[in-house]
Formats: sequence, structure tokens, C-alpha cells
Amino acid sequence: MHETDIIVIGGGTGGYSTALRAAALGLDVVLAERDLVGGTCLHRGCIPSKAMLHAAELVDGIAEARERWGVKATLEAVDWPALTATRDDIVARNHRGVEGHLSHAGVRVVRGSAALTGARTVRVEPTGAGAGAGAGSATGADAEAGGEWTARRGIVLATGSRPRTLPGPAPDGRRVVTSDDALYAPGLPASVLVLGGGAIGVEYASLHRSMGADVTLVEAADRLLPLEDADVSRHLTRGLKKRGIEVLTGARLEHAETLPDGVRVTVRPARGEPRTLDVERLLVAVGRAPVTDGLNLGAAGLATDDRGFVAPADWARLETAVPGIHVVGDLLPPPSLGLAHASFAEGMLVAETLAGLSPRPLDYATVPRVTYSSPQTASVGLSEAQARERGHDVVINTMPLTAVAKGMVHGQGGMVKVVAERAVGGGAGQVLGVHLVGPHVSEMVAESQLIVGWDADPADVAQHIHPHPTLSEAVGEVFLTLAGRGLHQI
Repeated sequence: MHETDIIVIGGGTGGYSTALRAAALGLDVVLAERDLVGGTCLHRGCIPSKAMLHAAELVDGIAEARERWGVKATLEAVDWPALTATRDDIVARNHRGVEGHLSHAGVRVVRGSAALTGARTVRVEPTGAGAGAGAGSATGADAEAGGEWTARRGIVLATGSRPRTLPGPAPDGRRVVTSDDALYAPGLPASVLVLGGGAIGVEYASLHRSMGADVTLVEAADRLLPLEDADVSRHLTRGLKKRGIEVLTGARLEHAETLPDGVRVTVRPARGEPRTLDVERLLVAVGRAPVTDGLNLGAAGLATDDRGFVAPADWARLETAVPGIHVVGDLLPPPSLGLAHASFAEGMLVAETLAGLSPRPLDYATVPRVTYSSPQTASVGLSEAQARERGHDVVINTMPLTAVAKGMVHGQGGMVKVVAERAVGGGAGQVLGVHLVGPHVSEMVAESQLIVGWDADPADVAQHIHPHPTLSEAVGEVFLTLAGRGLHQI
């Protein structure tokens, strides 16, 4: 029986951040991972998809250069093998970086499938070489150690999630794909139906359209990004339609069948008769489900809820009903957001808790939410509808990005919207939410996190000068107006 202070099961963003922070605090840490450290985010999600979206932005830039700026550029072709080689190199370098950080921190990585055998014990069945064989190279002999482990301080569950699927043709990695394998499907499809209008579906619809595919985006809710502010959804939908993406909201997939060279789908729109489309690829992006198979939760007295999540009994510590067993990442139910940057924060919180510190509980309302499509969306805090539902008397101010010079330069539209509490005596008080749509807004939202997280008033923000000319001027101008000092906004 091996002993350690902390056993982390799962080496994705939540798991490895827990391990690194705990090791930095002087704890002995074992990280069990049955595949590759870095998890879905590094190998199948965040990093490779954003690399591809950057390539898509470059493709779009060629058309913009020609059509808008008089630069007589043409796109000869997309060299798919070269493009994917660059993507894979970025992923591989990040993977080596994570391995190196773990090794330098002294985290012992055990390659294998871990299962609970008690409230403080874990058994790891070693996995052989293969897709994750490289994981052992940076972690030495400890990477080969399986067997029984006892955790003196606690166990952290960080096993992540997998794509949800629907009844119908099973994903085959070619004609029917999920978000996990869409990036690695062979070649570029000429047409694709994306099922699901959340962040993942919107990003893949945007990517495929940039690469020249005919794209139909189907969402069962009455608008895209249904968890975001309604104005965000409206501006995003307008931008996607302008790019030639067919958007069907309030629509459902009734039937799908695979053909030798594609998929035949029947979609029932919100109004009218069902439509049948033949597409080269069906991309299913209807959400993700927590992965708990093989964890043997019952051995420690744990169970999942009716949605498959492992709910904490204490959200301030992310600790389950079994003392010493904590949960991070996609295993957590809402209000956790299933976002990589949230899982980093969750991992650090749990590590500091197990080290005997008293970290501040996470405020999920202040976690930024980003969709990396074209146009992008980014938000933090409450939407207008959420604020009103919670009884707030709100003040709203919006401004199109094209109202500032840099927005005109980009020419992609977009907006800034701020939701604030009405102050006593009138005017705008505490900022409740900030919502952005447009180019590069993912790089602008950090300021808004500070504004919402620190309960700022517009007057607090208005005293800070935003550089000119930038897109961020629109953010500054909205707050100037709310503070009664508007300069350019009429």
C-alpha cells in the first residue's frame, strides 16, 4: 500500500491545477490519469479548437482584405494536413509543458484507471503504452506505479466529461461526429449541420463556415446561446447570418440516417413543415455529460445526482458529503460552469483547502463566459432578464462597437451592454453584468470581471481612461454615460 497526502483522479485542467497548487504548498501529491494529462481541454477541446479558429480568422481576413480594403488577395486552397500539423504541434508543446510543470513540482503521475476503494483509498489499474505513452516520459518511474494508494489528507475527483449524444446514428468520426472528434475528422466537409446552439456548436458552425462549408445551425431553444443575455444572442445571430450560416432556432432534429457519402437529416423548424437536408457531416454539440464510470463511488459512500453530477455538500470547500473527498471541474453541477478557467480556480481552492488554508469561496457569477466564434461573445455577471427575475430595479446602457473608430475599422458590428442596479435617488449603482459581442471581445472581458467582482459602480469605472483608438473605448463610454459623464454617446 502506497501513501501520499492527496490523490487526484483525473489530469485535466481541474486535476492538474489541483496537483500543482497542492505541491507548491508542500504536499505530497499523486495524480492518476488513464489517458493524457491536459484532458479534453488540451487535447480535444479548448486548445486545438482555438488554434483552428485562429486559422479560420486568417481565412476570413483574406476575403476581407479583398472585398473591403482593396488588397487583391485570393485564397488558393487550405492545405489541411499543414493546418492540422500546426494545430497538433501547438497541442504537443502545451502537453510537454504540463508534463514538465508536474515533474518539476514533484507530482507523481500514475498512468492508469483509478477507482475508489474507500473514503481515503484508491486502486489504480495501470494502463499500457499507446496514445498516452508520452505521459511517462516526463514523470519518471512513478508514472508506472499502480496498485493501492492511501490519501492522508484527501481525494480529489476530476474525471471531466464526455459529449452527450442523441438517439440515432452513432458517431463514427467521419459522417456523424461529436465535439471531441470533429477536429480530427478527415478533411473539410462541403456541408455540415451543427446540432446545438450553445458555445461549442456556435464555434464549430463559425469554423466550418470560414473554411467554406455550407452550414446549418439548429438549436431547440428559441435563441442561440440561451444562457446569455438576449441582446447577445440577437447580435450573434445577426453576425452569423450575415456570414451565410443558416440559423434555425426553436427547431428539433426529427430523424437522421447515414448515407454512403453523408447524412440525411429531417429538421422540424419552429414554424412550417419539416425539412429534409442532405449534408456531408452531422456535428452533434448538445452538451457534455460528467464521466464517473469506473470510479466506484459507492465504495466511498458517494453517489451521483439524477443528472450524473457529483454534488458537493459544501460549496465553499467543494467537499462532498464524505469528508476529505472533493470535486472539481465538469463533475460539478451548476452553478459551476463547466469551463476550463473555472476548473483552474476550483482546483486551486481545493488544494488550498486540503493544505489547511481558508481560501475565499468561488463566486461563479463573476466567472467570464466566452464564445470564440466570429463574432465573439463574452460576458460576466447577470443578464438583464436574470437581474429583473431576481428583483433588481435595473438601469441598462448599450453601445454599438461601430460607434467607436476602432469598431468601424474592424467593420464586424457588435455591442457593449451593461446591466446596473438603479441607485437610490436615480442613476446607476452597482454593476450587475457586462455583455460584449464583436471582434476580440474575449480579450476585453477581464476588465468586466473586476468591475462585477468588486461590486463597482459606473462612477468607479468612469474615472479610468481607456486607450484611443481601441474597442475598449466603447466599454469606457458606456460607463461614462451611466455615470452621467457621457462624452460621445447620445
